Amino acid sequence: MSSLAEEIRQRFGDLSPAERKVARVLLAGYPAAGFETVATLAERATVSAPTVIRFVNRLGYKGFPDFQAALRGELEERRASPLQLYSTRGYGAASPGAPEEGRDTAHPEGGPDVFSSEVARTLRELPPHDVRTAISLLCHPKRRIILVGGRFTHLLAQYLGLHLMQLRGDVVILPDRDVERTAVLAGLGRQDVLVVFDYRRYEPDKTVIAGMAAQCGSKVVLFTDAWLSPVTGFADVVLPSHVAEPSPYDSMVPTLATVETVLAGVIGQLGEEGRSHLEHSEDVSRRAGIQPDDSGPA
Repeated sequence: MSSLAEEIRQRFGDLSPAERKVARVLLAGYPAAGFETVATLAERATVSAPTVIRFVNRLGYKGFPDFQAALRGELEERRASPLQLYSTRGYGAASPGAPEEGRDTAHPEGGPDVFSSEVARTLRELPPHDVRTAISLLCHPKRRIILVGGRFTHLLAQYLGLHLMQLRGDVVILPDRDVERTAVLAGLGRQDVLVVFDYRRYEPDKTVIAGMAAQCGSKVVLFTDAWLSPVTGFADVVLPSHVAEPSPYDSMVPTLATVETVLAGVIGQLGEEGRSHLEHSEDVSRRAGIQPDDSGPA
C-alpha cells in the first residue's frame, strides 16, 4: 500500500498546472491539509473549487469525501502498533485442538512470498532521482554524515553507518547519551547530511531533529515507510519502503534491501577512493589488534 502523498508525487507530472498547485498545498501540509474543505483548499492553492475536484478525480476518487475517507484509512494504518495488529488481524490466534500433523509452525503461511514481493515492489518503486541524490550526498568528501534511527531501526542506521565508516571519513552515529547527542546536534551545519530512519509509529524526536538540521542548512535523507514519516516535510531525499508483514511487526527486509542498494551505489561512485579507505581501515584494525590478520567479514 502506498500513501496518498506518494501517489500524488508519482502522478505529479500528469497534472495540469492548476492541479499541481493543489498537490503542492496538500504535500506541504500533509496529512492535515487533506481534511480541509474544498473551498479552503482551493483558496490556499489559489485555484477554483472545481480544480480541486478534478484533482482528486484524476487520482481515481469519485469525489472529495471519497478522497478524505481514503486518507482516514491511511492514518489508521500509520498509527497501527504491533498490539493493535495482533487484535485486528488475528496474529497469534490459537487454533482449536493440536496442530495438524506435518504442519511447519516455524514458517508463517505466506511469509516468504510477502518478503519477496515487498522487496521487489519497494525496489521497483524507489524514486531514481532520490536514490542518485542520496548516493551523491553520502559520497561527498566535504560532508559529515550523521545517522539516527528509532526503536528498532537504529539497527539499520548502525548497519549503514558502520559500512560508510569503512568507505569514507567523518561518519557519526548519533549517540544515545544526552551530552554527546547534544554536542553533535549543536554542531549541525551546511556541510552535514542527516540520515534518518523513521517508520510507523513515528517518533516525534526524529521530526524535531530533522527540523533542526534543515534550519541549519543540513541535507536530510529519510528512509521511511509507504505512509511517509512527518520528517518528509524537512527531507531533501525520501526513500520509502513497503513494510507488509507476516507478523504483527513491520518487516524491515525491504528497507534493508533499499540500504544495500544505496550502499552498492556509494561503493560504485567512490571507486578507488573507497577501496583505499577500506584498505587503510583494515590495516589500522590489524595493527591495533582489533581483528586477526585472517579475519573476514563479521
